[in-house]
Amino acid sequence: MRAVLRTVNRVALGLVGLVLAVVGGAVLAVGLGASPPSWWIHDGPHDVLLTTAERTRWRAETWWWPVVLAVLTLLVLLALWWLVANLRRRRLHEVLVDTGDGAGALLRGRALEHVLAADAARLDGVAQAHAHLTGRRDAPDARVRLVLEPHVNPADALHHLTAESLAHARDSAALKALPAKVRLRTARHRAERVGRLRTARHRAERVG
Repeated sequence: MRAVLRTVNRVALGLVGLVLAVVGGAVLAVGLGASPPSWWIHDGPHDVLLTTAERTRWRAETWWWPVVLAVLTLLVLLALWWLVANLRRRRLHEVLVDTGDGAGALLRGRALEHVLAADAARLDGVAQAHAHLTGRRDAPDARVRLVLEPHVNPADALHHLTAESLAHARDSAALKALPAKVRLRTARHRAERVGRLRTARHRAERVG
């Protein structure tokens, strides 16, 4: 799917760039005085690209508006598919494990995600951990989100995650590498603040 998407992106960008370059260059050349061929849509520097007659030529035909609506609908659907495909991070369902005998084995992606998240959650100062695998089954990528306690140094948490949790996941699946993107944020202790406020109020009432 990702390979198809990359191909579609390259072809679409190439076609759009080619059309813009050809049309823009031709309009600029005609505007500077170049003689266009007889079949070109732009005849001279004072000519418009589409005249009123050309724009309304097929309006009276019964097939015109259904074709226009069908083409526009198709373009909208293709644009939506392209947008969703680019924004969506596809979850990796299986990971190919090298068993050493040439055959290999398949490991469920969810299982490796759960192991990685559970291992990361056991690190000192980590309140919550979430893991998500993307990429190819023979070359997975990890996306890890950690919620840290306020006293934890983010650099230390990242070091422990890399040296321990990611290393364990990589070794358990017999992977050559496990690249990861890590997002860190600090947990909020609203309950603790409320408790301190209540304690302070209680002490103030006793003193009063």
